[in-house]
Amino acid sequence: MRMCRRTLIGSAGLAALGLPPSLRAQVLDLGDAINKAGRQRMLSQRMSKAYLALVQNVERTLAQQALDKSIALFDRQLVELKAFAPAGELRGIYDALEAAWGEYKGALVGAPPVRADAPAVMANAGRVLALAHKGTVQYETLLDKPIGKLVNLAGRQRMLSQRMAAFYLASVLPIDPAGARQEIAKARAEFVAALELLRNAPEATVRIREQLQLGDAQWVLFDSALRRTAPAGSVRPLSEVFVASENLLQVMDRVTGLYAELKT
Repeated sequence: MRMCRRTLIGSAGLAALGLPPSLRAQVLDLGDAINKAGRQRMLSQRMSKAYLALVQNVERTLAQQALDKSIALFDRQLVELKAFAPAGELRGIYDALEAAWGEYKGALVGAPPVRADAPAVMANAGRVLALAHKGTVQYETLLDKPIGKLVNLAGRQRMLSQRMAAFYLASVLPIDPAGARQEIAKARAEFVAALELLRNAPEATVRIREQLQLGDAQWVLFDSALRRTAPAGSVRPLSEVFVASENLLQVMDRVTGLYAELKT
């Protein structure tokens, strides 16, 4: 299977996440909270991926759109999730996330992307990811239903797609190539295992299974791109990884949304 290196299965921005134009401006329930909290994890990695792409002149238009839209969406969802969070531990997590996000956002927008700042951007992305994950897990605990675990699991697939792409771009830059390869291998194993769990879940509807079949096809393309070596000075392999990760993201975001809409 081959992929046109600039072919996206959707348009950029929110539409590239498979989100409707009338994206809900508030958290409606705990299933929605898990979905949005999990999406924050993904955005932390998508922004670092876009930053590294800009540093290496990879898909500049798409990368800039991904960065700008992701920053705006992270800002908006952070406000929504913090407002929805009950007082106590969960509110404290979102206070800490807000502070970490302020530092990360400053690194992303304070100056044009340059290689020298890339390690700091990735470190900030990691801190924001860890806190966003804590928030997601807390919301899953509050729901206390099997469907909450599935929403969290499906949502984590979005993050893993972006994390693998970001570390691929980091390995080429290069930033700790050996460590980046280890992170990709770990994320790959987690992604494949989670696909199997989502596919076999009793709660999976026909629509969910149809989307997961599409996800399987996009995963084959993305994994193939990840396994290719990028020759020095060649942008095409990096471009293919970037575009394939965006396509896979769209599918997994739809899967997460479908699970979040279930009321079992």
